[in-house]
Amino acid sequence: MTSAVALVPAAGRGERLGDKGPKALVPVHGVPLVVRAVRGLLSAGCVRRVVVAAPATALDTMRTVLADAGADALVVPGGADRTESVRLALDAALGESRDVEIVLVHDAARAFTPPELVRAVVAEVAGGSPAVVPVLPVADTVKRVDADGVVTGTVDRADLRAVQTPQGFQVDVLRRCYAAAAGQATDDAGLAERIGVPVSTVPGHPAAMKITTPFDLHVAEALFGVRA
Repeated sequence: MTSAVALVPAAGRGERLGDKGPKALVPVHGVPLVVRAVRGLLSAGCVRRVVVAAPATALDTMRTVLADAGADALVVPGGADRTESVRLALDAALGESRDVEIVLVHDAARAFTPPELVRAVVAEVAGGSPAVVPVLPVADTVKRVDADGVVTGTVDRADLRAVQTPQGFQVDVLRRCYAAAAGQATDDAGLAERIGVPVSTVPGHPAAMKITTPFDLHVAEALFGVRA
């Protein structure tokens, strides 16, 4: 089975979750998001190494939390924003092993992403796609509005998709993306698009929801019970 290295940018703070510490350490039923995310990646069976980019002020805490949970990961200092954190995690992964061919970038906040989705992304990259994202159809009607909040039109949602993670890349593609990156980016596939790399899709999964707000946290707690 083709293996990949996974990068988990986890240096953000949890203000929107009502927590002043690292967002990745916010627990769901007592288990931090980052622990669940790392476990999910490793349980897919196709991820050989996980690199977590953590806040510089919480490196020891992040290492201890992951080690105590048996979630094996290399923890490195993250940057001032997500883009810099991914760049630093990628450098650390390549510094540790030069034979990396496939790299995943995964949000710690998508802590319940099923292992089969991780495998599907890796398989698509291994099959020749330079960049791959999991997607779901957009269920809501989408309106375009002006600066005053007045509706100017309705967007046809037939060809719209909501993007999830992990996003997968051939390693040279991701390196080119970050070599050319200017400013912050919240979507790695968007960087690939900017440099003309085609981005393929695989079906996403509702369980790969992003936990960003207290409401999301309550939904996750209700949906996923006390699963460790």
